Amino acid sequence: MNLKRELDRRITEALVAAGAPDRAQALVSPSARSQFGHYQANGVMAAAKKLKTDPRELAEKVIAAADLSDMAEPPEVAGPGFINIRLKPKWLAGQLDKAVRDNRLGVGRPDKKQTVVVDYSGPNLAKEMHVGHLRSTVIGDALARVLEFVGHDVIRQNHVGDWGTQFGMLVAYMESLGDREGSGLSAELADLEEFYRKAKERFDADAGFADKAREYVVRLQVKKDKNARRAWERFVEQSLEHCEQVYRRLGVLLIGSDVRGESFYNDKLPSVVEDLDTAGMLVESQGAKCVFLDEFKGKGSDGTDLPVIVQKSDCGYLYATTDLAALRYRCDELKANRILYVTDSRQAMHFAQIFAVAREAGFVGKDVRLKHVPLGMMLGGDGRPFRTREGGTVRLMDLLDEAEQRAFKLVSEKNPDLNEAQRSQVARIVGISAVKYADLSRNRTSDYVFSWDKMLSLEGNTAPYMQYAYARVRSIFRKEGLDETAAEGGVVLGEPAEMDLAVKLGQFPETVQAVADECLPNLLCGYLFDLAGAFMTFYESCPVLKAPDKARRTGRLRLCLLTAKTVRSGLELLGIETLEQM
Repeated sequence: MNLKRELDRRITEALVAAGAPDRAQALVSPSARSQFGHYQANGVMAAAKKLKTDPRELAEKVIAAADLSDMAEPPEVAGPGFINIRLKPKWLAGQLDKAVRDNRLGVGRPDKKQTVVVDYSGPNLAKEMHVGHLRSTVIGDALARVLEFVGHDVIRQNHVGDWGTQFGMLVAYMESLGDREGSGLSAELADLEEFYRKAKERFDADAGFADKAREYVVRLQVKKDKNARRAWERFVEQSLEHCEQVYRRLGVLLIGSDVRGESFYNDKLPSVVEDLDTAGMLVESQGAKCVFLDEFKGKGSDGTDLPVIVQKSDCGYLYATTDLAALRYRCDELKANRILYVTDSRQAMHFAQIFAVAREAGFVGKDVRLKHVPLGMMLGGDGRPFRTREGGTVRLMDLLDEAEQRAFKLVSEKNPDLNEAQRSQVARIVGISAVKYADLSRNRTSDYVFSWDKMLSLEGNTAPYMQYAYARVRSIFRKEGLDETAAEGGVVLGEPAEMDLAVKLGQFPETVQAVADECLPNLLCGYLFDLAGAFMTFYESCPVLKAPDKARRTGRLRLCLLTAKTVRSGLELLGIETLEQM
């Protein structure tokens, strides 16, 4: 059960019964005394202001009308009109007993299931994935996992860059190497960055090659030449294999069938322009076809009106055209109710314009929710975008290699008794998880400074700390040779630390729902960190294996079991692996 939602529902009903407007909300949240099962309703004062009545008097009426007898002690009015609610230990224990038997840990399903399209990762296939793709990839993956878990139908879309003039250069260079069917070309493509560099060097230095590259663009995009198409397809296939290696290593759930590159929408672009023209939305400006909307007047960097250019003067199309085609496809073909774009915050204006044009043109239904999920940047210690020491782009594979190497050194220092194979396995999980969690644990809209020391620390809100917390809970059962049947029985809540842990465990459903609603994975990271802290306090205050009697021993083991399940489930939703032993 979602504690907050249930309290909100009941107090809101009581507010309305007491004469408050139908739009009144209880705004129930854990109070400062939440460690003893206390919640507080803060919406009475706003409702009283609308009714022009005394807040405390309205609060008394709400208490009289509220039906909380099964779950809480009699509510009390505090301060200028707050309502304090204390959960009954027996009721809360019953909720935890249900949760521990439930694979969903009490997370309910939505009243109305949605089809949610999540657009994330989206690398440029001309080059290898670099650190700039990390945030979109891991945050988008976590959001997709959470939305699936709460019960929505999720469609992942990887909008890769696989079209444009640079591909003429790359395909021309690939063809110039020969060995079209042998292993030599595959070896050349093994390092995409180097392949791109060599192609660009030749393009800049060899006029004949540059002309051939431009010819390939025409053959590929205009003449639909079959040989050029086959060469392009081979290059794209090799490039996607690079991406899939990164996804597998990161434990990201993107697969080949999720790819919808720019090329996929190429034949749909003319109809986008035609339909905008038919709708009377197109304006010619300096030879280009544009859409000007009132809401973007004066929004240009120089104070001019900001257009959405959908076709250049040379008849070429732009990102905006492709994104409009993608939006229409996702609504018409995928039947999306909600579409999330997980990209760099610097694209905020672009998506604001695309969404506005799509709605104005009728490409998107009125009930479809469109949301840009903006991301801050990963910065180096100098406060600038994260780079190599030489100032170059950091390849994502290189970053993951270093993460595992550093984690291996850490594991070897902490657990020298583990054999090398075991240390390598732990290092892989800890290293990759540390990189991902460092992104996920921060508000996605904020820039953050990359720090190996912080992300691999066993202290603070880090992946190693959370993985250690999980392993420590599991060790209670392992060291005594106990299985989960040792925790069969009811939860008994008496001590303050037990109640604190119980309330925190009961907040898992509302936290997961908040992540799904607000697209903020850091809320789940913060919750798990607080849960680990509540468990440590409980463990130090309340002996588990040496509890005073069998009932309390079983009840405390049950709290331990639910804590382990909750931490593991929460980390899985974030795409973070757990370890039974560290």
